[in-house]
Amino acid sequence: MSLLHHDARSEALAQLSRFRGEFYACLTARSDALFELADAVLCSDGPVRSLAELSLVGEHRRGHGGLYAAMTRGRIDAGRLRRALTEVALPRAADGQLVLAIDVTCWLRPDAHTSPERILCHTYGRGKDHHIPVPGWPYSIICALEPGRSSWTAPLDALRLAPGDDTATVTARQLRDLLERLITAGQWRTGDPDILVVADAGYDAPRLGFLLRDLPVQVLARMRSDRVLRRAVPPRLPHTQGRPPRHGGEFVFGQPDTWSTPDTETLTDTRLYGTARARSWNRLHPKLTHRSSWAAADGILPIVEGTVIRLDIDHLPSGATPKPVWLWWSGTDATQADTDRLWQAYLRRFDIEHTFRLFKQTLGWTSPKIRTPEAADRWTWLILAAYTQLRLARPLAADLRRPWERPTPPDRLTPARVRRDFRHIRPQATCPAQAPKPSRPGPGRPPGRKNTRPTPRHDVHTPRKTQPAKQRTKKSTTPRPRRTG
Repeated sequence: MSLLHHDARSEALAQLSRFRGEFYACLTARSDALFELADAVLCSDGPVRSLAELSLVGEHRRGHGGLYAAMTRGRIDAGRLRRALTEVALPRAADGQLVLAIDVTCWLRPDAHTSPERILCHTYGRGKDHHIPVPGWPYSIICALEPGRSSWTAPLDALRLAPGDDTATVTARQLRDLLERLITAGQWRTGDPDILVVADAGYDAPRLGFLLRDLPVQVLARMRSDRVLRRAVPPRLPHTQGRPPRHGGEFVFGQPDTWSTPDTETLTDTRLYGTARARSWNRLHPKLTHRSSWAAADGILPIVEGTVIRLDIDHLPSGATPKPVWLWWSGTDATQADTDRLWQAYLRRFDIEHTFRLFKQTLGWTSPKIRTPEAADRWTWLILAAYTQLRLARPLAADLRRPWERPTPPDRLTPARVRRDFRHIRPQATCPAQAPKPSRPGPGRPPGRKNTRPTPRHDVHTPRKTQPAKQRTKKSTTPRPRRTG
């Protein structure tokens, strides 16, 4: 082992130990049981199927009763844990820009009829464009993305959506709080590139850009292919009478004759998609109305300008017919380098789907049958803390591959492979959880002594047995003969 590799390994182990100590400090009630529960999730063989099975893992030294009691009556300082997640090293793009992806994933609970605060979550059925509403708890999760092709992300925040919440308003508040924590932790300083937030078509990108306009952030989101935007108002000619217009001509996504000449156009050769053609149009904005999320706005609605990017590719790896992708960027005056950087950053957004799949299928995020939403939040934070430990343990893990798997370089290990070796990494890191107190049966009654306690009286009335009534003999009514003297 080289000295440089030894120093890097020592630094990685120190970061993992510091985070484990801070994570233990965030557990304010039933801390030992909750901490060992997170270790059991990391050291379990195979996917997590239920909470009771985690009590059989060697790293969890308590019984299943203490496990369920910790989930029900334990406490986690979520604010301190949020700060701890932002203080660890985060992945960045090649130019040092921090890229965040936000999406909503659902914990479906269709059979929990007595669980409060459930919302109808839209899920995909087996048919094409078949949406099925299923009751559950939706969570808005924000992750930091890595620059290259990877299944790793850095989860930074999770927030459960309550019934009646406006997704755009709640998301903007969640992003604002996260950005303030990142700035406080020194992850962004004056002079650094603006933080890029990438979202899917389920979010109102212009509204997010408008609500976060005072922060060093840029919003990049996909738009539906049936949208209609407006151009900027052309210069007003002199001596023109009448009220000046607020919106210019229409830009219809489905009508190419309304596009005019793009401001930028690039061609890029890719390995999976063939030639990627990206075109951008500058200073387009939607015509807002007092509906949906803008219903409560007073006065004249703002004009939120941005850049529209259309991405066309030759083919898909699956063989399906590719469809154009429309993107909206909150910035303006995009160059050709910006156009290429933005559509490639959007493709990295799909890495968050790998994280959700690992949460649900391997770490067992949605496996427990938890009744209360408070316990669901507690379990969600344990999963995020466990995944962060996996990410910090990447330089320390060995490739424990199956016989049918191909060897993988140490820097390309997936989260599932790092989890296989975490049982050997755990003894090297800090473990602040204390061993449980030994439980033995009581000494019992001393020999030679009798029980002097009075026998308890029970108020249970038992029906008395009814004795059979005595049979009475009837007197004979036949007259006896008289005696004659």
